[in-house]
Amino acid sequence: MSPTLFPSPARVFSRRRIAPPTTASLFPDGPDTQSPKNGIADLAPVVSGPHNSNPGTNVADCPPSPAVSAGPQNLPETGTRAAVVVPANGVNPSLVGIARLAAKSPPAETRRTSSERPEYFLLPVKSILNRCDSRRVPFEWTINPYRGCEFGCHYCYARYTHEYMELDGGEFDKKIYVKKDAAAVLAWDVSRKYSYQSQASGGEHPDHIAIGTATDPYQPAEKEYGVTRACLEELAKREGLSISVITKSNQIVRDIDVFKRIAERSSLSLNVTITTLRPRLARLLEPRAPRPDLRVAAVKQLSDAGLAVGVSASPLIPGITDRDGDLEAVAAAVRAAGAQWFFSNALFLMPSSAKQFFPFVRQKFPRLAKQYEEWYAKNGYAPEEYRRKVAERVAKIRKEHGFSTRPWEERTRTGPCSQMSLSWDGGTGNRGAANRGMVQMQSCSLSKAS
Repeated sequence: MSPTLFPSPARVFSRRRIAPPTTASLFPDGPDTQSPKNGIADLAPVVSGPHNSNPGTNVADCPPSPAVSAGPQNLPETGTRAAVVVPANGVNPSLVGIARLAAKSPPAETRRTSSERPEYFLLPVKSILNRCDSRRVPFEWTINPYRGCEFGCHYCYARYTHEYMELDGGEFDKKIYVKKDAAAVLAWDVSRKYSYQSQASGGEHPDHIAIGTATDPYQPAEKEYGVTRACLEELAKREGLSISVITKSNQIVRDIDVFKRIAERSSLSLNVTITTLRPRLARLLEPRAPRPDLRVAAVKQLSDAGLAVGVSASPLIPGITDRDGDLEAVAAAVRAAGAQWFFSNALFLMPSSAKQFFPFVRQKFPRLAKQYEEWYAKNGYAPEEYRRKVAERVAKIRKEHGFSTRPWEERTRTGPCSQMSLSWDGGTGNRGAANRGMVQMQSCSLSKAS
């Protein structure tokens, strides 16, 4: 392995810029870097770094606080509901807002019998179209059909959203909340909230709705409860909307018919997240998400159906998914499958996510643990130099594989960038004007009342 970019751990967060070696790797040498304890022998050393995570250089998602700091050592042992005297109805009287609604949510019926299944609850909501006022995101509204996600990705950014319900972020994949009567609520929301002349665009474009920003809309729960499908059916009745969807699931192809109807009347873009092509590594990082090859096949099906589709390779995980050639392999595979755009950015760890991810790294990638703690214990971002190198790497990949960028002019906000950056990159191909408004996203914070 090539020498480390930051030769001394004490200098990782130094304000003085350190000139990197010509061939830079950022993590320590050692066999465990390439052979974690789970037996995956094809994990690689860290090489070129991620992209679009440098605050101020690109649009980004909206974390709940302006500054990302607070390492896991400062976190409480648990974020679960406080132990107080609970009345007979089982609801902690100190809970308010979404936390109280969640505590009162009844179990949702399920056909699943596996002991490994999560708990499902029916969550009553007054609104499902949630406003994002942050300057960090290029969209106005989010739709998240569920709270929580069963895929259980160890690095998941959105775990903090369970803390609004006074639940620990570790329960994000164990307690799934199904939003009740979502389609009817959405119909009302669009009628009273949505603008076809967004202020951010000076009235030239409609507000943008991003679906799946803090939970996967095609997680296993969707097969039973169909909240995502119901919302899409409602949106298909409208015209002149701007909509995007992002998922890690090949289940998205189930809704090709409704996507076609939406695309005929509104601007629509679809995004599939593929962080690695290596199935064993994907299973380790994203335990219950569909295999990478199934997601690549889904990209092809969506493209063959005439829909505008692109791929997110985010997050790029230092020392784990960023080996030379790996990101390039993902790009080549999805380009062959018909993806019009491609983007990737570095792992970003909020405290609730770090609390889950650090123990995972210590167990599976022990030789990386110290460097991760040095990088992320005081700051949610990877070092600037690492992010810069991956920005260059991704730009080169896009050029080599012919991915188009910026299918339309960025029409909204710009701001700091994080792991879940929202790139306005894509290709128009022959999809027509209705499909040129394409936003690629990973996550946006939910409002506490959503």
